[in-house]
Amino acid sequence: MSVKLFDFPGGIHPPENKQQSTRTPIRPAGIPDRLVLPLQQHIGEPAEPCVEIGNRVLKGQVIATVAGSLGVPVHAPTSGTIEAIGDYPVPHPSGMKDTCIVLQPDGEDQWTELAPLGDYRRMDREEVLRRIREAGISGMGGAGFPTDIKLRPPKDRKVDTLILNGAECEPYITADDMSMRERAEQIISGLQVMAWILRPHRCVVAIEDNKPEAIAAMENAATGTQVEIRVIPTKYPSGGEKQLIQIVTGLEVPHGGIPADIGIICQNVGTAIAVSRAIHQGEPLVSRITTLTGEALANPGNVEALIGTPIRYLLEQAGLDKSRLNRLVLGGPMMGYTLESPEVPVIKTTNCVIAATASELPAPDPEQPCIRCGMCAEVCPMELLPQQLFWYARAQEFDKAEHLNLFDCIECGACSYVCPSSIPLVQYYRFAKGEIRVQQAEQLKADRARERFEARQARLEREKEEKERRRKERAAAAKAKKEQQAEAPDTAKAAADATDERASKAALVQEALARKKARNQTGDKKQAETATAPERPPVPEANQPEVDIEELEKQLLKAKAKLENMQGMLNEARTANADNVDKLERAVAKNTERVKRAEEALEEARS
Repeated sequence: MSVKLFDFPGGIHPPENKQQSTRTPIRPAGIPDRLVLPLQQHIGEPAEPCVEIGNRVLKGQVIATVAGSLGVPVHAPTSGTIEAIGDYPVPHPSGMKDTCIVLQPDGEDQWTELAPLGDYRRMDREEVLRRIREAGISGMGGAGFPTDIKLRPPKDRKVDTLILNGAECEPYITADDMSMRERAEQIISGLQVMAWILRPHRCVVAIEDNKPEAIAAMENAATGTQVEIRVIPTKYPSGGEKQLIQIVTGLEVPHGGIPADIGIICQNVGTAIAVSRAIHQGEPLVSRITTLTGEALANPGNVEALIGTPIRYLLEQAGLDKSRLNRLVLGGPMMGYTLESPEVPVIKTTNCVIAATASELPAPDPEQPCIRCGMCAEVCPMELLPQQLFWYARAQEFDKAEHLNLFDCIECGACSYVCPSSIPLVQYYRFAKGEIRVQQAEQLKADRARERFEARQARLEREKEEKERRRKERAAAAKAKKEQQAEAPDTAKAAADATDERASKAALVQEALARKKARNQTGDKKQAETATAPERPPVPEANQPEVDIEELEKQLLKAKAKLENMQGMLNEARTANADNVDKLERAVAKNTERVKRAEEALEEARS
């Protein structure tokens, strides 16, 4: 059944130069004298070493793990001893260094215990995804996004089509081509595992029409399955994810979106092989197929190289003629970059090394002023405005470049390829993207700092308001206490005055009783004298007060009443835990004593 294919705008047809590396089968690269394993080989979080220097490890053993979800572990590509953990050169356009684990092989190539899943269809979907993650599989055709994450589309996005990218459109690179020729069964097997996870309506393998042997092998392997083999026209960059989706389905990925937004997932044929090995053999990702090509090599071809193998070792195996070598490129001539050192290792995304002579990849001509020919806009597969983007990037007007959808650029290099002024347009775009990312990171840091500052100010304001509230509460409590204390002393003073008055009256009573007693004693003496002396009429004493028993009784009643009142005030003060309790207790004690003396005086007066 014929299925309609679509086209994408722009594109170019550069010389393919693929025949150099397709004359021989894939060969094993062997085991080098040491392996350098970067802890970050893909998009996401870097792994953390879980081994120490001097540890012996087996092939396939985990030597670095990732705590977060956006990352995959690193495994030992062969058995040997951990020699070092430190900073070493890694594949990067800047020639930067990064943390790596250095493994010294022992030559035994002894595998750790493997655990194939068997019939994965009887397993839980999450268990299969976990096994893919634990195998350390990330995308092997592009930026290296962790495969298990890519196989987890948003729950509200139903996957309609799963596309396996076998286009391999960039010149020189033939790793996928040779893989499809020689390992088509593994590719179909891995595709079926991913299809079982995603449950798409269609499974499509897209291959450019310049790979007849690969097309035949894949069609033969897909016989009896639901997998569709679609042969697409050869045009660069048809292997770009968005361009391939447009060719196969006619749909366009929205600006700022991902293929899952329109129900499509793309994977690479190398990734499918890794998934098949992880599920059916239990093998983690410890090697990958890499193209070695260029006129400076005597034996170009494709090799299966262990992850961590130095590029220098691969070039030696391919018969490098250093006298002819002019430029060493990692990747293809369109999207690759020049290597500063051949000591960098093979990583999970390494697909090609070009050892080019001066005539093969000559140095670019000096940059000339733009002549506004518009050829760059004609070949742009994303329908951008490369000329305006170049002006804004050069003038560092990054906001304007971003407004013109700079980040939609896939950096395919088609614009630079056709530019008659030899302007390295892609380099300008990469520079602008990097600066924008730096500015965004700085803005994010500033926003977070502002949020922290505002949160701190709000917290200080809340603390200030709380402090002011507590101060007002304390002031109100102190005022109430002061008023209570002011009332209590007045009452105590009044009670004390009354007590003093009663005390003075009691003192008068005591004086009266004393005078009475003295008078009685004097009377007894006079009576004895009058027994012998003639009687004389009594002479009344002058200024002698008479004791008023009724008055003493009234004073005693008043004193008792006051004592009862003071006792009540004391009980209330104790209940309220007032400050004048001690003073009231002393007043009650004194008043009790005075009542007692008044009672004694009244009793004596009555007698």
